[in-house]
Amino acid sequence: MKAAKKIGFAVVGLGSIAQSSVLPAFANCKRARLVALVGRDGKKAKQLARKFRADGAYGSDALANCLANPDVSAVYVATPQGEHEALTVRAAEAGKHVLCEKPLAATAQQSARMVAACRQNGVLLMTAYRKYFEPSTLHLKKLIREGALGRIDVIHVAFSELHAPGRSLPWLLDKRLAGGGPLMDLGVYCVNTSRWLVEEDPVEVSAQSWQHDTARFREVEEGIAFRMDFCSGLVVQATSTYGAAPSSFISVQGTKGWALLAPAFPFDEERRLTGKIQGRWFEKKFKVVDEFAPELDAFSAAIQGESNVEPDGMQGHRDVEIIHAIYESAEKLAPVMVKYQ
Repeated sequence: MKAAKKIGFAVVGLGSIAQSSVLPAFANCKRARLVALVGRDGKKAKQLARKFRADGAYGSDALANCLANPDVSAVYVATPQGEHEALTVRAAEAGKHVLCEKPLAATAQQSARMVAACRQNGVLLMTAYRKYFEPSTLHLKKLIREGALGRIDVIHVAFSELHAPGRSLPWLLDKRLAGGGPLMDLGVYCVNTSRWLVEEDPVEVSAQSWQHDTARFREVEEGIAFRMDFCSGLVVQATSTYGAAPSSFISVQGTKGWALLAPAFPFDEERRLTGKIQGRWFEKKFKVVDEFAPELDAFSAAIQGESNVEPDGMQGHRDVEIIHAIYESAEKLAPVMVKYQ
């Protein structure tokens, strides 16, 4: 595909995820190109623009100028989730399509307004769930979809990281910006990936959270364990914490066999999918790949009218609704029905 046909993107938010993964991914894109960068520090934005060969660089106070740039067709929002709504609405009102980092917003009210704003302004909204494009998870989904594992009754899933003072991002413990603790940051993968694998949504959740270090975790949970129940009878058991060494897995148990993917969620580690189907062991290894370029290209293809947006803004909004119910259950120490808009 010729460069002239590529969709021009502006990346808003120049933190760790943008610098380590989003900006470098454009070099591997076939349909997307980096046009502009927007960050709080205008000088830093210019430096990164030179490094990643973007035409324009703007401070956050000049966002309107970036959105007025005719070469910018889409915006990648890579800021803390508490800022997603304002940026998405402004981009939508400027006629720009939006690819927004997960979780879609800090609250379900915010994510609902984001979906509505994009719909009202006739632009596309995509939630940045890279698992939809990652080979090992796609292979696991294929096993489930084709019935290789039989009827799926139980999925165990976990994602944990050790939040260390002075090294980890401090805003992750700020409820206004983060919306919550590890459930919002890490557990959202557990919620979204499990329901995407089985193509079904939970109807009821139950949860219990904990805070061992109450001085640090004043506003958000330190860890949480939760259960999601589905109409089909499927039960998903999940945990996520900021108080453990980095680890993640997805374990799927079916009537014909089981499969375990570990590590499941980091994008910088080799993955291994192991299991046993009808008495026969299997193991597949998956090398580290760029998970962000396929995401950018898929959104670009949707903008060009060649495919549908997947996962779209409603999927991101639905996850925030489920997370809201999980927090409510943890507060009440009782099961809670999930209310979908």
